[in-house]
Amino acid sequence: MTTDGTRTQDETLNFGVLREQLWRAALDCDDTHATALVRFAVEEGEPGQVQERAERVLLELIAPVQARVGDQWAANAISVAQEHAATAINERCVSAVADIAARARSGPSRGRLTVACVDGEWHALPARLLAETLRLRGWSVAYLGAQVPTEHLVAHLHQRAADAVLLSSSVPAHLPTAHTAISACQAAGIPVMAGGAAFGPQGRYARRMQATWAPDARAAHELLVEGLRRPSVEAARLPDLDLPHLSDQEYTVVRQTKRQLIKQTLVDVEIAFPPLRSYSEFQLERTIEDIDHIVTYLATALYVDDADLFTTFLVWAAGILSSRGVPVASLLPVLDSLRQQLKDFPRATGILAEARKALTVPRPGQPA
Repeated sequence: MTTDGTRTQDETLNFGVLREQLWRAALDCDDTHATALVRFAVEEGEPGQVQERAERVLLELIAPVQARVGDQWAANAISVAQEHAATAINERCVSAVADIAARARSGPSRGRLTVACVDGEWHALPARLLAETLRLRGWSVAYLGAQVPTEHLVAHLHQRAADAVLLSSSVPAHLPTAHTAISACQAAGIPVMAGGAAFGPQGRYARRMQATWAPDARAAHELLVEGLRRPSVEAARLPDLDLPHLSDQEYTVVRQTKRQLIKQTLVDVEIAFPPLRSYSEFQLERTIEDIDHIVTYLATALYVDDADLFTTFLVWAAGILSSRGVPVASLLPVLDSLRQQLKDFPRATGILAEARKALTVPRPGQPA
């Protein structure tokens, strides 16, 4: 309760209840109810606090619901179709919040920013939440959306000057592409801030790529207010200079021989894992996709020289497979085949060995 007897937003709105209601609306494909919920949450209260309420709705209501969508898909509790529909509804909700907040926005711009997802990154909602939060805090933001090719990003920067570029990526497999984008923007004299799960715990990979890292939208704002150092054009460099271990060519070999590695791995898995022989065409296609992902993440781990990246992915993938009735043991012959094929590459075999030790495989008689 405030001194004049009015109730604060925390007292009139229960965000826990609102999150559950938005979750149900998203699952029910009820965009009318979902947008009404977020509009109510933003508009309920003093007119002068619209922007503060809008930020809370973005970061404390919509964002947690979207995180739950991902968690439920991973647990096989919702389908891909439900995941896509719920994401689309959350995007509608972000737009509804932005429309309300735009009417209350005033004052001079703090500066010009460009927000984009790296090429190949389709998970655009985190970047959109970032862009709208920064707009609420007074920044002029050009939001470019999902999977922006690096050359088009740089061309945009030449057309519309920016004080900083903020790059988002959720999938670690896109790190090599992200690194290229970071270096290209910096070569154009624009400082880069990176964010998203792809950049690792505490942004370890962003820092290796010479980018500023922000754990969330509010932290990004604070770092921008402090000011990012603008790189000199003379300091332009090739991405490989940030990662000297790439000189051993292991990453390059795995990337260039990916198709052959997948093909031989499938042959080896069929020998070591007999149930594969009776898989349907659909199941076989999914298996090839899974092997493709494993090789891609192995290459990415080699790129950043971090076995934890591959191990974390493999343990996550094992959980996904297990929730869909695929035995975790089916991953072992994949790792063994890759170790044999890459036996002359010490970093690759070391990463594969560490990941194999991290897998928890049920003993015979135990549920998979």
